[in-house]
Amino acid sequence: MKSAKGKIITVTSTKGGVGKTIATLNLAGTYEKLGLKTLVIDLDLYSGAVATYLDSNNDKTIFNLVEDLTNNRYEKIEDYLFSYSDKIDIIAAPKDPRMAGKIDSKYIPLILRNVVYRYDVILIDTSHTLDEINVISLDNSDSILYIFTNDTFDLKNTKSFISIMKDVGYKNYYTVLNESVFPNRSNYSLFDIRNIIKNNVDFTISKSMYIRNIDKFILDGKILIFNKRLSFTDKKEWEKMKVLAKTLIKDKEVK
Repeated sequence: MKSAKGKIITVTSTKGGVGKTIATLNLAGTYEKLGLKTLVIDLDLYSGAVATYLDSNNDKTIFNLVEDLTNNRYEKIEDYLFSYSDKIDIIAAPKDPRMAGKIDSKYIPLILRNVVYRYDVILIDTSHTLDEINVISLDNSDSILYIFTNDTFDLKNTKSFISIMKDVGYKNYYTVLNESVFPNRSNYSLFDIRNIIKNNVDFTISKSMYIRNIDKFILDGKILIFNKRLSFTDKKEWEKMKVLAKTLIKDKEVK
């Protein structure tokens, strides 16, 4: 069992389809390459796709974990994990979205306390709704990664989200503009975006990371950053991912 406390990172957005889950998994892959043991918790409870992307065959999900905690049946965290690799474990979202509403948010901090000394990094994928589960995840995070696109509706929501972060005193959030989702869309320049959201853009996922027929690669059950056929596995894009990954964990010792 690890003795050093891991870093908790919540990846969030205020709009679906911005590449949040893929970014989460690529970060997990990056941390593996950096030699860090990582846990991905899928808290996109109604439509979580982490287990689907990684072709998980694990029957137990976070619903089972919370249910067993509630009914004093919990024994060990390993009973609820899907091991993707030696360095990456997964706690999946419920298979049935009807189970999502039965997950009591008070158990999220308990689960995090249970795993934070077992892993170097805990990545939490969330829904794009600022509900109680997501708020608790944000409250318990060392870093918050907010992902958005060059889309008018998304930028409006981003401005609101950042305003909320500032109002409640969060200073540990980073903004990521994902240009790879709509590579041909250039409604706003980076200067325009900064003015609209009233905040700097900390990182950019470049258009070169756009993947045509992405479903074909996702169905392979492999984290995309491990696929050598894709352009963003080259040295330049890998260095960008490494900078982002290291920034989110700051003082954590890595290779």
